[in-house]
This record gives sequence, C-alpha cells and structure tokens, in this order.
Amino acid sequence: MSHPTPCPVRLADEITRRLGQLAEHLAILPPSEAAQVIARVLDPDGGVLVGVTDLVITGSGFAKIQAERGALPAEVWLALGRAANELHDIALDLDEHREVLQDLGTPAATTGARPAAPAPLVVQRHR
Repeated sequence: MSHPTPCPVRLADEITRRLGQLAEHLAILPPSEAAQVIARVLDPDGGVLVGVTDLVITGSGFAKIQAERGALPAEVWLALGRAANELHDIALDLDEHREVLQDLGTPAATTGARPAAPAPLVVQRHR
C-alpha cells in the first residue's frame, strides 16, 4: 500500500517547525544547557545532523533513479550527492568537538574551580 503524499509533506513541515523552535530555545538557554542541546544535535548515533544527512542521502538515491529515468536533470542528483558528502564531512569535523560540548554541559566537579580564560576566535583548522 502506498503512502499518501500529504502525510510525509506534513511531517517535513512539522520537523522544520520543531527545528525552528529548538533554535529559538537554544538562543536563550544558559550555556550548560545550550551545550547539551548542541551535543545532542551532533550525536553521531542519532542526532539531528545525522538524521538530516541520512535524509539527504536518501533524497540523492531518489534523485539518481529519477535522473536515470529522465524525470530529473542529472545535476539535481549530483547536487544532492555533493550535499550529502558535505554534510557527512561536516559531521565528522564537528564530532571531534562533541565531547567538549558535553563536558561544558555537565556541572563542574569542584565549585572552586578557576573560570576558563577567553580564547581567541581565530584558530588553526586541523584535518
């Protein structure tokens, strides 16, 4: 039995709306809670970024089939494939920082710890 189109479209709209709500909350959360949310979003075992990446990969597979049939230009498939690859690479880059965000989200072990010094915002990127 095929799925009616409006249901998945409504689901996509609802997910988009909820992500907007999450962004609004993130903007006003205290730093420790914001760090926890960001770490969850970046979680490679089921975070939002992985979900979006999987969705784009699935869309790329759909576009490939449609491009092979002539229903879509090949450029659409190639663009979705590039987007999926970029999202995957971004997720890998961000994953190395997820633990730091998780640590920021947990209360300090000692209450008398010295506060962290501000860091310069220009850093070397390692790959």
